[in-house]
Amino acid sequence: MNGNRFGRLFQVTTYGESHGPAMGVVVSGVPAGLELDEADIQRELDRRKPGQSKMTTSRDEPDAVRIRSGLQDGVTTGTPIGLTIQNKDARSGKYEPFITAPRPSHGDFTYSAKFGTRNWGGGGRSSARETANWVAAGAIAKRILATQDVEVAAHVNQIDDIESPPVDFEEIREHADDNVVRCAHPETAEQMRERVEAYQRKGDSIGGSVYFETRGVPRGLGAPRFDSLEARLGQGMLAIPATTAFEFGLGREAREYAGIERNDEWTFDESGDPVPAENDHGGVQGGITTGQPIYGEVTLHAPTSIPKEQQTVDWETGEEKTVQVTGRHDPVLPPRAVPVVEAVLAITLVDFMLLGGRLNPDRLDGRVGEYDTDYHPSNPRDADE
Repeated sequence: MNGNRFGRLFQVTTYGESHGPAMGVVVSGVPAGLELDEADIQRELDRRKPGQSKMTTSRDEPDAVRIRSGLQDGVTTGTPIGLTIQNKDARSGKYEPFITAPRPSHGDFTYSAKFGTRNWGGGGRSSARETANWVAAGAIAKRILATQDVEVAAHVNQIDDIESPPVDFEEIREHADDNVVRCAHPETAEQMRERVEAYQRKGDSIGGSVYFETRGVPRGLGAPRFDSLEARLGQGMLAIPATTAFEFGLGREAREYAGIERNDEWTFDESGDPVPAENDHGGVQGGITTGQPIYGEVTLHAPTSIPKEQQTVDWETGEEKTVQVTGRHDPVLPPRAVPVVEAVLAITLVDFMLLGGRLNPDRLDGRVGEYDTDYHPSNPRDADE
């Protein structure tokens, strides 16, 4: 089974199943000299872990991370960083009725059809629990970005038909975690909470979306065509379980704009550098970053594990049957997806910064010794660094 690795130079390789002994991730390409400890990673995992409120699964997982390699005296050595997260509260018994009777809209049948077998406890490898690995790796990426003065942030901007008005980047950074739905607009957050609780009372679930944004990304990241920044970022975002759409810039609204409306005319910034006058392109033109904020949106469908009765078939007995999915599941996904979206964004940016030689090792907090790096301050493209 392939498809467990993301990134070119900053590589994230994950393993583990929802109800297996542990989750884990190996992060390769982390520069030597970065100060890092488990608390840096745990802070991000605590934002994603279950049991945070009545609006999340009640599965009692501390998601405590352990760093197994890649550090010496609290500083990265440049070798792969291995992380493990133990599963403490797995209860596979509730999934036995679905071994040969796939739950509606899950990966049960497709996994079995492809591999001839599967880990059926909690969905196994297809479970969104696997994104704990992504958040752990993303925490490292965010530490790297912080040394380069690059910031990422996200918040829930829509649940059902309740949509938040635009919120400033700093407000998202400071206030997205202030409420259970992780919407940085308090009044909208309260409406969202009430709507989710209404679906919970009906034994149903609902979808929504997460808005993301960056600040401080250098110009020149990315490449044309298949290695464009938006193509690679879209690959990562669409890999998040339950994602049905990825947009950047104007996104789907661009179909309503005439060319003269969307085209970014050029002007000079305070430093005399050419910049687009607007940023309807979401910080990317021709697949390459302009130096302006990258922003966009990820849409997630309603959770598929719901207690309402549904129809399925048993491929072993040949019978049609009525099933009811019991267990511990989220009624809405965007609130816990916020740190996952930020992680994918951070991982993608670090990978492109390494690929383009735009990561300055002199800014790493715990620098020790010399570095083997493609960063060349004499290169004109790096003059602003």
